[in-house]
Amino acid sequence: MHRILITGSNGMVGRNIVEFPRANEYILLTPTSKELNLLDRASVDNYIAEHNPDIIIHCAGIVGGIQANMAHPVKFLVENTQMGLNIIMSAYEAEIKKFINMSSSCMYPRDAKNPLAEELILKGELEPTNEGYAIAKVTSTRLCEYIHRENNAFQYKTIIPCNLYGRYDKFDPKHSHMLPAVIKKIHEAKVNNQTTLDIWGDGEARREFMYAEDLADFTYYAIENFEVMPQNINVGLGHDYTINEYYKAIAEVIGYKGDFVHDLSKPVGMKQKLIDDTKLQAFGWKYKTPLKDGIQKIYEYYLKEVCL
Repeated sequence: MHRILITGSNGMVGRNIVEFPRANEYILLTPTSKELNLLDRASVDNYIAEHNPDIIIHCAGIVGGIQANMAHPVKFLVENTQMGLNIIMSAYEAEIKKFINMSSSCMYPRDAKNPLAEELILKGELEPTNEGYAIAKVTSTRLCEYIHRENNAFQYKTIIPCNLYGRYDKFDPKHSHMLPAVIKKIHEAKVNNQTTLDIWGDGEARREFMYAEDLADFTYYAIENFEVMPQNINVGLGHDYTINEYYKAIAEVIGYKGDFVHDLSKPVGMKQKLIDDTKLQAFGWKYKTPLKDGIQKIYEYYLKEVCL
């Protein structure tokens, strides 16, 4: 059995990979941050030397929505960059040949033409509301490319997911991504009998959200087809929805009957962020969970595990 080290195994992406049914086909190493401190290069070197994984999947990171990124740009830039450099270089120097770098579609330029193809990285200015995080992700992605370019025996490849939601997501509006934050917001509005609810901006910005369990499914597919997987590959739906459509779909699942009011004073980020799934289709994988099904699943999770 191959030994797979998963950093960030307690986060949303990592836990979905760890708990995916096909995980039992591998030996998974899932250290806590105390066992593997990614901000300490010596800690990383020691862990890798002791456990000698065959593959590393780097999912760890400081993550959050617009508010968190705007409030703490230093933390998002510095800690994400340090973690990426430490784990990638430690793996490289330990001669681990396979590495999956879990990145983000926030790497793409703010004014890039949609859908966003993998070749657009560093082809324009980044979105200011999450620039620090994006710079860190670009750095790790490029480092993986450089390592493979210098020595093609090292297959260090990057998965670029679209926006995600799913079990183990955060539901705190100050720290969470849009979709779980909206689920919490609409649920509370229903419970409190609010007749109106605000939406940041005009609600016409478009976003692509994929259920996190589908990313876990892709990750195992990638491991099994690693040799032919592209260096950088977008993973998503290949289509998007407006913020207004997400609010409407969530309200229907939750049963909220109130009206939405647009707060035009609030930031909305990029107008559209839709990944180009051309390489994904050629690689032979497709997402499994439609939007309404995913919202239903995550709302049930929220009621059972979060909203106690």
